[in-house]
Formats: sequence, C-alpha cells, structure tokens
Amino acid sequence: MTTIQQLHIGILGGGQLGRMMLQYAINLNLNISVLDPDKNAPCKHLVKKFTCGSLTDYDTVYQFGKDKDLITIEIENVNIEALKALEKEGKKVYPQPSIIEMIQDKGLQKMFYQRNDIPSPDFFLVETKEQIIKYADYFPFFQKMRKGGYDGKGVVKLSNPHFLEKAFTVPSVLERLVDFSKELSVVVARNEDGEIKCFPVVECEFNAEANLVEFLFSPADIKKTVEKNAIQIATTIAEKLGIVGLLAVELFLTKDGKVLVNEIAPRPHNSGHHTIEANVTSQFEQHLRAILNLPLGDTSIIKPGVMVNLLGDFGYEGTAIYSGLEDVMKFSGVYVHLYGKEKTKPFRKMGHVTIVDSDLLKAKQKAKIVKNTLKVIA
Repeated sequence: MTTIQQLHIGILGGGQLGRMMLQYAINLNLNISVLDPDKNAPCKHLVKKFTCGSLTDYDTVYQFGKDKDLITIEIENVNIEALKALEKEGKKVYPQPSIIEMIQDKGLQKMFYQRNDIPSPDFFLVETKEQIIKYADYFPFFQKMRKGGYDGKGVVKLSNPHFLEKAFTVPSVLERLVDFSKELSVVVARNEDGEIKCFPVVECEFNAEANLVEFLFSPADIKKTVEKNAIQIATTIAEKLGIVGLLAVELFLTKDGKVLVNEIAPRPHNSGHHTIEANVTSQFEQHLRAILNLPLGDTSIIKPGVMVNLLGDFGYEGTAIYSGLEDVMKFSGVYVHLYGKEKTKPFRKMGHVTIVDSDLLKAKQKAKIVKNTLKVIA
C-alpha cells in the first residue's frame, strides 16, 4: 500500500496559490516539487526541489512531470499536450487535462454551459474585430479574449458598435452585459470517489479600475433560495465535468433574482482565501484532500469574514514596502498574508488580509480601516 507521504507530487506554478497550498502540504508531510518560470517565485524556498522553467513549453512540463506520481496546478496557463501525455503514461493529473483545456478557452466554457443547460449570460463568438459589427443590434458587450486573459486582463467593455478602437483583434467571446445586483462565488471540491462539498457562497466587491476583487464578504448577504440555487449550479458543474480537485464558480446575481455563471477556475481561487481563518477547512487543504482522494473537509463557517486584496499602490514600482503593517496588526481578528513577491507594481497582487468577527458588520468596518491603512509602496 502506497501512502500519501510516499507520493511525489508536482505543482505547476509557484505563485501565491501554490505557496498557500504548501502550508497545508507541510501539515501532511507531503513530498512536493514545484515548476515556475520565475526564479524568485514565492514557492521557491518552501520545497526541496524547485525547477525554474516554462509552464507552457511541452518538453519542460513533460520532463518535470515524468518522475511524479501526481501533478496538479495553481494556474491554468500550462501545456495541455504534455499533461495529456503524462496522463496516458499513468500519471494522475488533477484537475484533468481535458478540463483545464476547456477552461483555458472562454468560448469552449460558454459552449459547455449552453450544452448542459447551465444559466449564463447570452454570448456570440467572433474570430476577428471586424465581425463584431454583425452584432450591432445587441450592444453593449464585454469582449473577452478566448485565450490568455487573467485577473481582469483580456476583457474590455464595448458600449457602441461604431467605436471599437479598444476591441481585441483575436478570437473572442462577446458577452451581453448583465444587469446584476451582486457578484457571488462558490468554491466546490470533488474527489476521485465523487464526493462533493461546497463552501458557503461569498460576495465579491470589485475594483472597477483594476477589475480585481477588492473586498470579499462571507457569508454573502443573499436570500436562502439564491444561496441554494448557487450551490446547486456549482455542484452541477463539478458533476458534469467530473473534475477531481477544486473549482471556483464565479456568478452574477441579477436584479430580478436569477443566478448566472460568469466564469470558472479549476484551482484554489482568490474568492476562497478567507477560508484559511474563517472556515473549518481551508480551500487549500480541501484541494489537497480532493486530489489525494481523502475525505473532504468540513466547509462550515467558524466566524463571518471579510477578505481584502492587498494590491500594489498606484504610482509605485520597485522593491515592496508594506506601510501600515504594524498598525493593522494591532486589531483582533486581523490576519495578514504576504505573498513573498519582492517587486511591486500598480494593482499587482502582493497579499491579502482576512478579518474575522462574530459580527460581519464589525468585520466590514475593520476591513475599511485595513484597506485605508495598509499600503504596498516602493
């Protein structure tokens, strides 16, 4: 019998998600290696074996994975063909390469929702910028690059069919604007045995300029019927995909009470960071439990929480300085997570802060103080 401690596990990506995953891997004494293109990646000094190399190069990914028993990811932008080859050779690759491949392409994502009757905003697929004008009667749109977009990049709002200077020239999804009241997220996990567990629904508040989550609130301030609907949608997607691992399902709550899927991510996600302190099991531990086919952990909320993304301040670029760190650490229930990135630049994710309190309103009040006090400058 092979124990989980005897498995050699490889993680593609050595950023902050991998770093937080490793903190739970240490608790289970797991043998983990990491591949990342950044020689100073946040994970570098937390593993016995760190390989600096491209995540999108076939040979690099294949060579990294060939001596591993299990390969997982903390970023979707990886070489799928190498992972498929490793899977054929008997390596366990979770999430499965076919799922990562589909999620890499926002057009394939939208077609998956359509094929499986999963509610999602109406859309059109275009190959070129010139094709956009065909849909002049349906404006406004969000244009999303089918491949390569992340963290708000690769998305542009198109309000007028006669002003397309900002439009992308690559194959894209034209997604009709949704009149929504809230943006929600559900993180769901599924293991090899088919056990599924969802974390409670959270509410996300975005920074309009960076198109990144600025605040996250747990639990979401929504009706029970909406919560039940969101959980059901996330569960259905996990079941239809047959995914092994973690899946973040980003959702719109429309003003007339409908829940629509925005996008999905097959890995630990920014909308689950609060679970480290606010829930019985964190999303990072849950991901490891899922890919190792262990019983999934209790996702219950311990205390209401708010997560604040710590972004590089506008106007600063260079070696990071965390101004106000000591001030926010004086507060009870405030947990600072710095990602180990040496250099900052505007809107770069440099860390996050979770604030927990028995009263969500009090946690929100502290979060505003944290947001205004803790700054990443250079």
